[in-house]
Amino acid sequence: MLWPHWWVLLILVALWALVVLADALRATDPRRIRVQRQAPTQVRLGNTVGGRLLLTNPTSRAAALEVRDAWNPTAGLESQRSSLDVPAQERRAVPQSFTPTRRGEHRSRALLISSRGPLGLARRTTTVDAPGRLLALHPFGSRRHLPSRVQRLREIEGLAAIHQRGQGTEFDSLRDFVDGDDVRSIDWRATARRRSVVVRTWRPERDRHVLIVVDTSRTSAGRLGESTRLDAAFDSALLLTALAGQAGDRVDLICVDRIPHLSVLGSTRTKVLHDMVTATAAVEPALVETDWELAASTISQRARRGALVVLITPVEASVIHTGLLPVAARLAKDHPLVVASVADPALEQLAAGRGDLETVYRAAAAEQARSEQAGVSHALERVGAHVVDAPPDRAPQALADAYLALKAAGKL
Repeated sequence: MLWPHWWVLLILVALWALVVLADALRATDPRRIRVQRQAPTQVRLGNTVGGRLLLTNPTSRAAALEVRDAWNPTAGLESQRSSLDVPAQERRAVPQSFTPTRRGEHRSRALLISSRGPLGLARRTTTVDAPGRLLALHPFGSRRHLPSRVQRLREIEGLAAIHQRGQGTEFDSLRDFVDGDDVRSIDWRATARRRSVVVRTWRPERDRHVLIVVDTSRTSAGRLGESTRLDAAFDSALLLTALAGQAGDRVDLICVDRIPHLSVLGSTRTKVLHDMVTATAAVEPALVETDWELAASTISQRARRGALVVLITPVEASVIHTGLLPVAARLAKDHPLVVASVADPALEQLAAGRGDLETVYRAAAAEQARSEQAGVSHALERVGAHVVDAPPDRAPQALADAYLALKAAGKL
């Protein structure tokens, strides 16, 4: 303004550039900052977990730092950016809080550290190699129904009718003979030792094999309320696994679509639930159709004759075209077979609509869909399968009740 010449402007720009350069040179080199990540590796979906970043300044000058930890948004990091001052030869911590909103694996895509100069005019930025990984586990909301089902299981195991020898039973204990006992149950050796008549009692056979097969094809990606059909399927599988473990049975799980891309096999009864929760955390639906012939061959390899096979897949008209019905007929000949489906609660709501012409047409379409599903269920039952079809909030309990019914009937 005072000296309107081009060389004046050039001098001012050069002076400003020198000031900025000097400020940048006075900033602490961010590449010398040592970073240590302290964070948990797992958290149950819906819970909050804490961690921290430890930044150590080994230089002889204080460092004014800005840190950006670039996690994906569904990891639920409370704040990705933070500012702090780290004195020379000291260490400071950046607290972090994670509340994941999506099941599966979450990663930090980059960790950027910027060091500001004393004047705050310039900064030096670098990327630090400090990978972060957080696995959001299935919330397992149906766990609250486990105590009531375990109590029912204990009642079934204590029924006198079950304490009779037959298929699916094993020796339990000895007791004194009472009127009405089958004389074929008398243990003559124990009777001779005790000099009183003793009979054997029996209980449902333990250490039975339960194979859970979860359909992870495109139909499992459908939204049912706040979650997907696959989430509800895993919730049902986890409740059945916990209940079968209480019954002394062994549980395996495989996920199928075009390939059996995940398996939980051979885990002990004390570890199988943990292994299943961890393994299924990162499983997502695949936008393909299920190859049921491949699934049938995998089941034949994994399950011996008489093992309980549970197929968790939608019972819809489309399964007739994907080949589930003939596969279910073959499996039912060698195994007790349960086909569990998570129903869409929106169909019931649409079927009740009678407000105007549009809602009536929607109700008619919903009724037609329900009628087709009922036909598929009847077809599966005719070939020997037990069909369980319930909405997401009742599907885990319905599958557990079907398992208990098989136990009570002595079929498992």
